[in-house]
Amino acid sequence: MENNALEFGDAGGSSSAPAEMVKTIVLVGRNGNGKSATGNSILGRKAFKSMFRTNGVTKTCEMHTTLLENGQNLAVIDTPGLMFDCSVESKYIGKEIAKCINLAKDGIHAILLVVSIRTDRSREEAAVVFMLQAFFGAKIIDHMIIVFVGGDELEECDETLDDYLSRDCHQHLKETLRMCGNRHVLFDNRTKDEADKSEQLKQLLALVNAIVDKNGGKPHMNKQFVEVKKGATSEFFYDAPGAKVNSEEEKFKLKEELRKLLKAELEKSYEEKLNRINETVDLKLKESSDKLVQQIAELRFKESFDKLAQEIAELKRAQQTTELRSKESCDKLVQQIAELKLKQSSDKLAQEISELRSSLAHSTFAQRIAKLRLGVQQ
Repeated sequence: MENNALEFGDAGGSSSAPAEMVKTIVLVGRNGNGKSATGNSILGRKAFKSMFRTNGVTKTCEMHTTLLENGQNLAVIDTPGLMFDCSVESKYIGKEIAKCINLAKDGIHAILLVVSIRTDRSREEAAVVFMLQAFFGAKIIDHMIIVFVGGDELEECDETLDDYLSRDCHQHLKETLRMCGNRHVLFDNRTKDEADKSEQLKQLLALVNAIVDKNGGKPHMNKQFVEVKKGATSEFFYDAPGAKVNSEEEKFKLKEELRKLLKAELEKSYEEKLNRINETVDLKLKESSDKLVQQIAELRFKESFDKLAQEIAELKRAQQTTELRSKESCDKLVQQIAELKLKQSSDKLAQEISELRSSLAHSTFAQRIAKLRLGVQQ
């Protein structure tokens, strides 16, 4: 046992389980999505062989069982991704479907579609859902939960699952979420934190119990389950008398439907990509246009600013020239006034000297006359 689970069965499906109902969970999805690792997280131990490989590790259906601490019994079935690959030999697919049904012969309580957030394989996931309905009946959707794996990468990017779904979720996946009542949970199969392990398992089991309650505690079963319970083996799908024609017809019909579906989705995907490219080009053109307009506006503003600065500089130079000329004129005028005043003063002084000389000459003459008169009288 590791943490919250006790093993009570083995890969062959035999168990010494208590009388309480065993809830059967089936893991499905494309190769390399992390089904086995998710199964180990649910079991609380490394029961399924798991390693990081894009082409998948699981080659055949395998089951392990566990007893949780709350007394709940779980049977977890891991399936190979090739079971939902139309390019694989049909006999192999039929054999694995029969084995899965045989392991879950009392029915499936919940089917977990494991989706990796690390890869965009939405069309392939849609094909898995289509084939599930073809093999197990349309009602299988009522028992489906989507498990997104890669919670550690979202945590590293500081994002939530809602952020991822609103940004990167493809239309196919959105439709699958809608079909299964938006039942989904995020798993981090790499975490070593026991609290995180317990919390994600708690969320998953809550969804499983809700499905069981909604379906009145009854697991999903269809005619394939009934036939297997009657003792049919994997040959039922291809070699049973009277069933071979129907099986071949169903296989042909299934392949045709899948071909049409994938063709339609590829065309739709091409149109969507083309639209995204056009939108991106339009956006880039608009951004470039806006940037160019801004640059032109900035250039014009700079030119206007430079021109204004030049005009201001010219005005300052003109002002300085005018002030200089005005100062020179003023200085010249002052000098002229000073020279004029000096000349006036000089002329006045000369006049005064002349007058003084004249006065002195007159005085000397008068003195001489007086002396003459005095001499005459003597």
